[in-house]
Amino acid sequence: MTEHPCLILFGKRPRYGTGKTRLARRIGALQALRFQQRQLSGLLRTLGRDRRWQTVLALSPAADGLRLSGPVTRTTQCRGDLGQRMLHALRTAPGSGPVVLTGTDIPGITPAHIAAALRALRAADLVFGPAEDGGYWLIGWSRRRPLAPGTLRGVRWSTPQALRDSLHTLGRRRPALTITLADIDE
Repeated sequence: MTEHPCLILFGKRPRYGTGKTRLARRIGALQALRFQQRQLSGLLRTLGRDRRWQTVLALSPAADGLRLSGPVTRTTQCRGDLGQRMLHALRTAPGSGPVVLTGTDIPGITPAHIAAALRALRAADLVFGPAEDGGYWLIGWSRRRPLAPGTLRGVRWSTPQALRDSLHTLGRRRPALTITLADIDE
C-alpha cells in the first residue's frame, strides 16, 4: 500500500500592495489583490478538496486568520530564497508518500495536472512542470531517495533560466517533466 500523497499550495498571502507588484503596475494594486484572492479561492475549491491527496497551504506571511474551507492544513514558509523555502516545504510535508508543490498563480491548473505529476513520481524521483516563461509551475519529489544538499541552490529565480538552473542542481538525476503551463509570475 502506498502512502497518501501530499499537495502543497505555495505562494504569497494575498495582501493589498504586497504581492504581484509587476502585475499591479499594469492593472492596479486592487485588481492584483483581487486576482490573488480569486486564484487562491479557486485552487482551494478545485485542488484542496480532492481526496486523492492531502493539501497543505504554505503562505508567506502566515495563513493565520484566512477563512479556509475544506480539509486544508496551514503552514508558514520558512525564511530564505525561493529554492530554500520550496525545499523546506517539500521536506517537511506531512506523511511519507510523494509530495508535489505548486504555486498559487497558475490559472490553468486542474486536478488532472496534479494527478499526472503524482503518476510521474511512480517511476521518477523528481518531477517538474515547466512554465511557458522558462520557470516551472510544479516540483514534486517521490521521497524514495533524499534530496541532495545543493538542490535548487544558485538558481536564477524569476528568469527564463530558472528551470534549466534547477535541473543543473540535480547532477545526474533526471526528473520527469509534465505539461507546460502558464503562470502569472509578476
